[in-house]
Amino acid sequence: MSAPSERSRWPSTRVTELLDLDHPTIQGPFGGGLSSVELAAAVSNAGGLGSFDAQPLTPAEVSATVGELRAATRGSFAMNLWVSTHDLAESEMTRERFEVAPPAFPERPGSDFDTQFAAMLEARPPAFSFVFGVPDAAKLDACRDAGIVTIGTAITVAEAVALDDAGVDIIVASGFEAGGHRVAFLDTAEESLVGTIALIPAVVDQVRAPVVAAGGIADQRGIAAALALGAEGVQIGSAFLATDESAAPAAHRTLSRATGQRHTRLTRAFSGRLARGIPNQAMELVDADPALIQPYPYQGHLIAPMRAASIARRDCEGLSLWAG
Repeated sequence: MSAPSERSRWPSTRVTELLDLDHPTIQGPFGGGLSSVELAAAVSNAGGLGSFDAQPLTPAEVSATVGELRAATRGSFAMNLWVSTHDLAESEMTRERFEVAPPAFPERPGSDFDTQFAAMLEARPPAFSFVFGVPDAAKLDACRDAGIVTIGTAITVAEAVALDDAGVDIIVASGFEAGGHRVAFLDTAEESLVGTIALIPAVVDQVRAPVVAAGGIADQRGIAAALALGAEGVQIGSAFLATDESAAPAAHRTLSRATGQRHTRLTRAFSGRLARGIPNQAMELVDADPALIQPYPYQGHLIAPMRAASIARRDCEGLSLWAG
């Protein structure tokens, strides 16, 4: 990826002004360890908003990553966290409760949102994006006091209104075509599936904050359509995931570049939460027996050995191939 030779031909919007961007384009944050400092910095240096998914990081790693990004780009960038990090309380998640075979569940599966948020706030990235909920008022106020732009994601109009009522600066309206997790927080993900074309104008009509469109957008035609529907920016995921700068395995990047016959579908097979990806043997196997699927985040720990084996073999059959 290279920096643009001239200013964007796209119009200036509240999104570009809030985030100090040349282009109304946000790189979607990639979960599952697929984010990279190299990609986020490349997007920021090209005049968009690079993003990094910090959900799997410890607080110390959150701080270190912000430092790496600040050293790699003079542009704006966002750190992304998951507000909701468990589908059930940790006290309920025992092997006895679900009769889970080895590998055993970890004592504590990852860092909690509060400690990650504290590290992010101290590091002060230009923007803080989040999914699976709305941070409490104190956290949003702290971001405002620190000059951090807040970006929340909604997949229904009701969720967008909840974000707007909370005072979030920018709202990403993500249609069901988007790759990766369906980040529902007011209703089940299965009951919150709205297409991008229908969702964008409906959200724009109901909120005060500027809206960023996401889901099925990969080129200038999609950007133009989103802006025509009232969005003031777009978030692009799969097209950036396919670049050499992303941390996705080579086989995943190759599939993400494919066009024509490639198709995607929704699954809970890899994380326990509903997400869109390219079908493979692992998805087919786990989806065929719902009893194999445990709540988030424990499903990911059970699937991890299969993912590691697939990476070692350099194939795609055990990977979560998130794509829109």
